[in-house]
Amino acid sequence: MGENLINILGLSSLLTIVLLVLVLVVKMERLKQVRATVNKLKKSLDEMDEQAKLIVHTDMELNKTQEELDKKVNSLYALQRLSRAISTSLEEGKIFKMIDAAYLIELGFEKACGFLWSRDEQKFLLQINTGYLPAEMEAIQSTLTLEQDKFSELIKKQKTVSSISPKIDLWLKEKIKKLFLSETFILSPILPKEGSKGLLFVGTENPDTVITEGDEELITIVANQISQALDNARLYEKTWAAQQDLEKKVEERTRELTLVLNEVKIISKRKTDFISSVSHELRTPLTAIKGYASILLAGKLGELPLEIKERLEKINRHSDELVHLVNDLLDIARIESGRMEMKKEALDLKKIIETVADLLAGQMKQKHIDFSSEVSEDAKAVFADRGQIERVFINLIGNAIKFTPQKGKIMVHTLALNDQVQVNVADTGCGIPEEALDAIFEEFYRVDNPINQEVKGTGLGLALVKHIIEAHNGKIWVKSRPGAGSTFSFTLPKPS
Repeated sequence: MGENLINILGLSSLLTIVLLVLVLVVKMERLKQVRATVNKLKKSLDEMDEQAKLIVHTDMELNKTQEELDKKVNSLYALQRLSRAISTSLEEGKIFKMIDAAYLIELGFEKACGFLWSRDEQKFLLQINTGYLPAEMEAIQSTLTLEQDKFSELIKKQKTVSSISPKIDLWLKEKIKKLFLSETFILSPILPKEGSKGLLFVGTENPDTVITEGDEELITIVANQISQALDNARLYEKTWAAQQDLEKKVEERTRELTLVLNEVKIISKRKTDFISSVSHELRTPLTAIKGYASILLAGKLGELPLEIKERLEKINRHSDELVHLVNDLLDIARIESGRMEMKKEALDLKKIIETVADLLAGQMKQKHIDFSSEVSEDAKAVFADRGQIERVFINLIGNAIKFTPQKGKIMVHTLALNDQVQVNVADTGCGIPEEALDAIFEEFYRVDNPINQEVKGTGLGLALVKHIIEAHNGKIWVKSRPGAGSTFSFTLPKPS
């Protein structure tokens, strides 16, 4: 029994040990799982820590980018306002005064100054100053003038330089820093197309101020805006000066022309008065000569020999020509002086042309000239003086007969304009040289051709025609070519 008890106790101990081993194994497995979980959690925490660091870094970068973006936006707004301010002035002296210091401060700089080179004074003249004391600026201006060759060379290169420019000479970089009392800077040339050129400087004493390529571009734009404004102002000033000079010359020329015109009017009046006076004086002896010649030809003083009769007929014929000349001169003088009375009325051109054609039919028959006229219904009524218009047609058709060869043609036709009628008198005559077209309506002018050398004339017919047409508020002109005939055209008003 004791032995059984020992066996039972031994078995119980064994079972206990087995159970303890099993429990230990289970706990060990759980511990392993816990360690795996802990490692997993630690890894997750490490990953979260890295992500947190990345988020913080990204946030810092975003803030920095936002700051730079805000700076650029503010700079662009400042540039816009600055450009608008510069462009409002067309006076060179006021352009730099329009550049408020606040604009340049908004661009991110503490100091700014601008200079233009004066050829007359041979030095750089200060145009704008922000952030410098008078003594400091005086020293800067003095140094710029003394070393103008070096800074003029910078201007000639036409490139903006700054404290971050990779190609800028180190000595020059330090020279600019020391001269303008700035650790960071941008120096841009002012380059108008004409006139004085110069420099625009911006900078800051803070060495931590970061200048970017965008800042360089911004200041370059400002300098270009100033250059353009200077060009506009100088061009305006030059244009204004030229306009003033032109107005002065026009005024002087107008005054001279007025004086000349007055003199011409006086001379013209004297000429008209002289012609009128001489013509009247000539009429009396011509009347007497013609009267005596007529009495002698009529045989009232006895029969005359044939030779004397022939000479008296020549005297009578030439007297008629002189009377006709005197009458033309008097009519021209009257029209020019406004003393010619015009009895204007509604006239039928067709009837006037037929009357004149009948009057000149004998001359046309002698040369076998074919005469035709075409007067349309809407272009036959005119408002004019009958006698004067008949004289116009007599002169024009008479000239056409004179210069048209045997078996030639003369055509008259009319056409309606808005409130006028145009009349064309065309012929197949010898034509008129181009150089004579402008002078043909002048008094006493005769074209140099064989017909005029054979046929006598005064050169007053076309001048009288021109005066009559112009007295009716019309115009007259001619188109012609040698050997191709001539077309004389004139206008007359329609009845209202």
